[in-house]
Amino acid sequence: MDEQQILDELLSILETSGIQVRDEPMGGDGGGLCKLRGRQVFFLDTQASSVDCALACAQAVERAIDIEQLYIKPQVRQFIEDHGSLAGP
Repeated sequence: MDEQQILDELLSILETSGIQVRDEPMGGDGGGLCKLRGRQVFFLDTQASSVDCALACAQAVERAIDIEQLYIKPQVRQFIEDHGSLAGP
C-alpha cells in the first residue's frame, strides 16, 4: 500500500467519524486538525506531498478518534501507530 492509498484511507476514517475535511493551500506542511465553530475540521494542504499529508492525517486520526473501536486495514493501522504521535503540541 503506497502513501496515497494510506492517505485516502485516513481521510475516509476522518470523514466517516464526522470530521470535515477541507482542501486548502497551506504552504506544504501537510495540514492539521482544528476546531472551527465547535466542529472538528481537518485542513488538507494541497501544496504538500502525499507523504506529508498522510503524516498529518495519521496524527489527526490518533488525536481525535478512538481507533481501537474501528476496523482499520492493518497497513493503515500500522502507519498510524508508527507516525501518529510525531506531532508536537
